[in-house]
Amino acid sequence: MTNTLHLQSRVTLSDGNTMPLFGLGVWAANPGQETQDAVSCALEVGYRHIDTASMYGNEQDVGSALNACGVPRNEIFVTTKVWETEQGYEPTLRAFGQSQQKLGLEFVDLYLIHWPVEGQRVDTWQALERLQNEGRVKSIGVSNFSPNHLQEIFESGKQRPTVNQIELSPFLQQRTIADFTRSAGIHLTAYCPLARGERFSHRSLQDIAEQTGKTPAQIMIRWGLQQGQTMIPKSVNPVRIRQNADVFDFTLSDKQMRLLAELDEGFRFCPNPLDQP
Repeated sequence: MTNTLHLQSRVTLSDGNTMPLFGLGVWAANPGQETQDAVSCALEVGYRHIDTASMYGNEQDVGSALNACGVPRNEIFVTTKVWETEQGYEPTLRAFGQSQQKLGLEFVDLYLIHWPVEGQRVDTWQALERLQNEGRVKSIGVSNFSPNHLQEIFESGKQRPTVNQIELSPFLQQRTIADFTRSAGIHLTAYCPLARGERFSHRSLQDIAEQTGKTPAQIMIRWGLQQGQTMIPKSVNPVRIRQNADVFDFTLSDKQMRLLAELDEGFRFCPNPLDQP
């Protein structure tokens, strides 16, 4: 698989739908022109997966860029998420309607529960199942769910999540969650895959970058891709958007992958899902 990866490679999810392994995250992209320009640039480069959320406040700008890009809708994969304060059965249905309107899409490819909210997870999941049954969402999944949270969904829902999106990089590998997710047949998506650039100067990462003629960011993205994870690095800089996508002309060796696996130091920005009730 690693030798045949390309910019628009897809993985087949457990529900039979396919999802690009590489995309653009727009968390912290300012609403308005900044988000529109970033999405437009990414689509021009060849990205076909855009990851947003209601909490980001930029769904409308993502929608504007999608509407203007000229790329056929069936080639683009759009992910959005229901936020903590929007959860519960009826609130989730309303929240999705608002997201769908802002995005200007007949359907969303993937709809995620953004964070697990105690006492709301089951009702929220059942709302996602309804949206999927109605054809307004193609695939449904979760984000930041621990094994316990996932088990709750398994026991109460008719369908298992297709995706669990978690914070993941060589410096935060969250093996307890990642291993359980994979063993359950759920696809992993990595957010903050570059650790916001704060570990680019690490000696081992620098060494591998020098060996391959690539940047530390490109090494971190390639590490995740070779593990079969979807990677959604965020950038609004056109140069970095292009650089982040330039990771399909080399392969990390087994030795380099082992060295990167040893970098796990629990370096995180978001709360630990294992601590969430």
